Amino acid sequence: MTATPQMLLALREQLDVLQIATDRRAATVRAARRLNRGSALLAASVLMDSAVEHYRGGFRNRAMYTPLAVSALTLGISAHGTTDRRPAVHRVRQGIAIAAAATGLAGTGFHIWNVTKRPGRLDWQNLFYGAPVGAPMAILLAGLLGTAAEWVRDTPGDKPPRLMGIPAGRALAALSGLGLLGTSGEAALLHFRGAFQNKAMFAPVTIPPVGAALLLNAAAAPKSREHWLARAWMRLTVLMGLAGVGFHAWGIHRAMGGWRNWRQNLVDGPPLPAPPSFTGLALAGLAALRLLQDHQDA
Repeated sequence: MTATPQMLLALREQLDVLQIATDRRAATVRAARRLNRGSALLAASVLMDSAVEHYRGGFRNRAMYTPLAVSALTLGISAHGTTDRRPAVHRVRQGIAIAAAATGLAGTGFHIWNVTKRPGRLDWQNLFYGAPVGAPMAILLAGLLGTAAEWVRDTPGDKPPRLMGIPAGRALAALSGLGLLGTSGEAALLHFRGAFQNKAMFAPVTIPPVGAALLLNAAAAPKSREHWLARAWMRLTVLMGLAGVGFHAWGIHRAMGGWRNWRQNLVDGPPLPAPPSFTGLALAGLAALRLLQDHQDA
């Protein structure tokens, strides 16, 4: 049977549709892997930070071991997700990510209770030296990003990625922006306690809020926007988070005994694992912006 021009045209159109679906599926997998990178950095930050802080607290409550175990699992599944190119949800990764988000919520409740049970309740002294109220939110965000990565990865090629009915790019831009605001607020509290002795201490309370505003604008802006400034600012925030590790290491060096007295200064000095939280959230913001670029309807 000889193929007619109409049959060839129909076949070409079907191939074009399949190619578009394949390209869209590849784009969502790339976005999911980027989200896994952000989740992995947040989980690593929580693992090391909670290990130091809860060691300083003597693990007086058995629940203080929970964030170590959950963040270690979250780091493992997120690292696995960054290498996974399959366009399908991974049930184990998804389950652990949901558990991490639940752990973050529970941890926030524990920390608020720890602060409010002290004499004076929510006064400056307790906010400065009690359990850091905002710290458990990092594992909550890591879990939410890991869960979102699985949902985005599982998007059919003929549909735009969505999270609970909301376009995924916009939802993730809003989540990353709010996460940056919360993390910056926690840094502001601790740097205020340190009296902003070094001018660089203003960076995490000025750069991330601007980035958060740009991400929240991207979440609500018209689809045609390029968001080049938001992308550039997220890259700046990535670098700021990495540089923060160096500044905190310098702060430990300046303490009595420096790194020779690392057992004490790592516990009492600036938290070395904290700044990468900004890097993880900025990477998630970049993934959200790329989703908005690759999927105009996301």
